[in-house]
Amino acid sequence: MERMIIFCMLFFCFSMVLTATSPKAMKYKQLSKTIDHLKDVVKDKDVELLHTPENPGDGCLLTAVTCFQNGILKLQPRNSQVNATFAKTVKILRRPFLPVSEEHCESSCESYERKKPQEFLNSFSKLMQKLFKNSTAERYGKSTI
Repeated sequence: MERMIIFCMLFFCFSMVLTATSPKAMKYKQLSKTIDHLKDVVKDKDVELLHTPENPGDGCLLTAVTCFQNGILKLQPRNSQVNATFAKTVKILRRPFLPVSEEHCESSCESYERKKPQEFLNSFSKLMQKLFKNSTAERYGKSTI
């Protein structure tokens, strides 16, 4: 009976470890939520169009994220009432979160199409979701094709 209880406890513990999300994956998921929150407070009319990376290759992820982080500085709050929230959110998204890569990317920020702020944020959110899926798949040794 004791062996059965110990076996059940070990099984439960190991299953919890296997299903736990890595801190890196959680960070990407939280950044995606932060971007979605920014969509509600950003001005989308009469604003500058922003270079928007879409579907960057794995070697260009750092360049794409840098483009998004630089583009975020050009965003404007919808009104003065959301200014404090807007500033905090931009500050969070400007922090570096990808390791520096030695890979060379042929694309530059200026090579990407310019889009409205909402489309820009949608693409940034999709990139974070891709990074989340990649880091989750990486943890379990799955292919991310």
